[in-house]
Amino acid sequence: MSEMKLSVADITKLMNEMAKTGLGKLVLEDGDFKLNLSAKRPKLAVCTSSEVQAEIPNVPVMPVADMPAESPALSGNVVEAPIVGTFYGAPAPDKAPFVTVGQQVKKGDVLFIIESMKLMNEIQSEFDGEVAEILVEDGQPVEYSQPVMVIR
Repeated sequence: MSEMKLSVADITKLMNEMAKTGLGKLVLEDGDFKLNLSAKRPKLAVCTSSEVQAEIPNVPVMPVADMPAESPALSGNVVEAPIVGTFYGAPAPDKAPFVTVGQQVKKGDVLFIIESMKLMNEIQSEFDGEVAEILVEDGQPVEYSQPVMVIR
């Protein structure tokens, strides 16, 4: 039986490739070794066997069964990140945000930007209504289909 050895750099490289391609889940298995990478959650979850945990002790490992439950359901029209990238609420650091909580928006209004692969992608509203919640901070990384904003 061969023994699979992955370094922190190898796992980080896999995670970066997942972020670039938008891949939601990757499972590697070899004998007793199992590595699950999932990008469906706000943070990438890494679940490994105890052998890998001993090899890279500074990386917290959480079995899937022990992961926290999803956040409670959001009420209203949830705007999700259409791509993996970095959230920006304003067109530039010295400019006013596109929208604020309590502001009325119409379908087609720019709500925020997601920077992905050095491109600034303007995300437009698919709904008419009032911005009820902004769920991420400026400059925070977002995952594909992560809730970013609620419009009611």
